[in-house]
Amino acid sequence: FDLAADSQTQHYGIGFKEIWDIKPEKHVPGKVVHTVGWPLGHFPGQTLGGSYIYHLEDNQIAIGLIVDLGYSNPHLSPFDEFQRFKQHKFIKHYLEGGKRIAYGARAVIKGGLTALPKLVMPGGLLVGDDAGFLNNLKQKGTHTAMKSGMLAAESVFAALKSGSQGFETLDSYPAAFKTSWLHEELYVARNTSSWLHKFGLFFGSALTWVDQYIFRGKMPITLSDPTPDYATLKPANKSEKIDYPKPDGVISFDKLSSVFLTNTFHEEDQPCHLQLRDPTIPISSNLPLFDEPAQRYCPAGVYEVIDEPNGDKRFQINAQNCIHCKTCDIKDPAQNINWVVPEGTGGPNYGNM
Repeated sequence: FDLAADSQTQHYGIGFKEIWDIKPEKHVPGKVVHTVGWPLGHFPGQTLGGSYIYHLEDNQIAIGLIVDLGYSNPHLSPFDEFQRFKQHKFIKHYLEGGKRIAYGARAVIKGGLTALPKLVMPGGLLVGDDAGFLNNLKQKGTHTAMKSGMLAAESVFAALKSGSQGFETLDSYPAAFKTSWLHEELYVARNTSSWLHKFGLFFGSALTWVDQYIFRGKMPITLSDPTPDYATLKPANKSEKIDYPKPDGVISFDKLSSVFLTNTFHEEDQPCHLQLRDPTIPISSNLPLFDEPAQRYCPAGVYEVIDEPNGDKRFQINAQNCIHCKTCDIKDPAQNINWVVPEGTGGPNYGNM
């Protein structure tokens, strides 16, 4: 249905989350901590992102990091940035003496109002994160997803009540959205992602402050951010290599032990749900240009470049590890990976995330 034809370019981040049991004396029920910057960047051209720590009940915390997928260094590993983040003395203080009990990751849709696709098609509509209703300014999306669902439900109910068979386009839903507080909230936040992408964390945050506190989100310009996340990578030979510390198995961990905590499962004999449009591209193009970034942007160790005994390179897909974050579909510089739904009920089984 080409729902994004009239929308600006969508942008994404990859969000990581872990649940930890921590010592009772370090637990403050209801406490919220947000950070920006380290281990990521502050200036234009550097990697953006931010973290959170939420103190839950029963001496548990949720800790996570969101890494902007518009990053330019192909050597960057979002997973390893998250593990490195936990080694900061301020963060490590909470985790020492504790135990990690859950891990997960998924892509975050954060382009905002101007990147929203058309919300309806014959017989269907988009709500919540499928549409991209995250408020990027507040980094909140639960309330916006719920409101979009309520607006959609009201439109569906009215159509069924009038005798609809469910095949037409429910234009009443986007009309209701445009007159709701949800649209107003996203309008106020519409420039946030673009400010940060164009000017970096320091200057972008300053401009966001001016936008929000002087113009109340009504600055008479709407920025565009046309470069898609997959097109931002620089050549590997012109990018700084990153030497990540080895995981200690106490605060920081490797990918495979993390994937184990997701309880992901796929039938081994099913067709691969990570489809390559051209199976030669990973080795013939992505490897020499970008050192095949799929090895690093995937948070589950799905993609590997294997050295064959004869000296050749082989691109291996460990589809059984996939935790359905869909980062590969977004970030692959050749747009060669197509994530499709696997057979059956395969995928991660998050119990308490």
